[in-house]
Amino acid sequence: MKLTVKKPIFAESASYFVNRASQISGTVLIKKEHWVIDAKSLLGILALSLQPGQEIELEFEGEPDEQFIQDLEQAGLFEK
Repeated sequence: MKLTVKKPIFAESASYFVNRASQISGTVLIKKEHWVIDAKSLLGILALSLQPGQEIELEFEGEPDEQFIQDLEQAGLFEK
C-alpha cells in the first residue's frame, strides 16, 4: 500500500509510528527507494528521514491493517 508523507517523521511522530506498528502481530515493512525497513524499528524510521511529499510503500505480512493506516492518516502523518 502506497502512502505519501504529510509531515516530517522525526522524534515524536516516529515514536508514535513505531508504537502503533508494534501493536500489529505480523511483520510490517516500509519501502522507500532502495531502503527496506522494519516499521517496528525506531532507528530504521529515523534513518529514512521521511519528508512531506515523499512516497513510501507499506508491506504487511498477510492482510493490510486498515486501522493502522487510518490511525496514521488521522494523526496527520500520511495520506493515501
